[in-house]
Parts: sequence; C-alpha cells; structure tokens
Amino acid sequence: MKHNVENLTSKVLTDPVNFLAFGFGTGLAPIAPGTFGSLPGMLLFWLTLDFGFYVQLAVAAALFFLGIWICGESARRIGVHDHGGIVWDEIAGMYVTLLLAPKTLLGFAIAFGLFRLFDVAKPWPIRDLDHRLGGGLGIMLDDLAAATYALILLGFYGWFMT
Repeated sequence: MKHNVENLTSKVLTDPVNFLAFGFGTGLAPIAPGTFGSLPGMLLFWLTLDFGFYVQLAVAAALFFLGIWICGESARRIGVHDHGGIVWDEIAGMYVTLLLAPKTLLGFAIAFGLFRLFDVAKPWPIRDLDHRLGGGLGIMLDDLAAATYALILLGFYGWFMT
C-alpha cells in the first residue's frame, strides 16, 4: 500500500496534467481530498473578486471546459476513473458556487458547506452523471450539478435575507 501511495505521489508531482488534476497537490490529502481540493477554488475566486461577474463567469467556464480534458486525461494516466484525489472538478465546482454567494465571510462559508454537502451526498442525478457519462465530462458534470444545487439554496438564502 505504501508503495502505491508513493508511486501516485510521484506521478502527481512530476506530471503537469496530474498536478493540475490533483489540485496542485491538495488532492493528495490523506483524508477528505475533495474538501482540501475545494480550497484552491475559493482562493482563485478571492483572487478574481475585483474582476467583475462576467470575467468570473468566463473563468468558471474555462475551469469547466479545461477540466473535462485535465480530469479525463489524468484518470487515463493513473488508470482510475474519478480517483478521489482528482480534485480539479472540486476547484471548478467551488468557483461556480461562489459566483452567487454573498461576498462575505459567512456567505463564503455557507457556499463552501453547501457545495461540499451536495458533492459528498450526491443526491439524484449527481451520482448518475458521473457513472453514466464517464471520462472527463462525467467527472466534471457531477460537481457542476453539486454546485447548481448549492446555487439554488444560495439563491433562496439571498432572497430571504433581503
């Protein structure tokens, strides 16, 4: 087992595609790699906060479309479909979720919690998307669906708070 972990770590740290797919190494976290993998999405969103909604929307689209190839190619290279350490999808999903979150610490915390809840629980049709589509598209779409569920609840939160 230790040899497999070392081998995977080596593949992630030496291969640029795997390095991106594994969230710059955050996907190598021994517990909750998806949660750790969501953090770069939050950081990226914070870095683009002053760029305006349309630029952020373009960044979200770029993360998603690049992620289809990055995640699919990484899965192919390591030989495991949607390995738990592949977290580019969490980065993109977290970024998308933050698009409509209140721009406060509480808003970001709620967005993070909601996205992680739906990504982990995988209510219908999230689980089916990954299993039926496969490849990079399946890997990315299940997190986009989790982000959509979170966005819906964030929309209600914003509606009730105004």
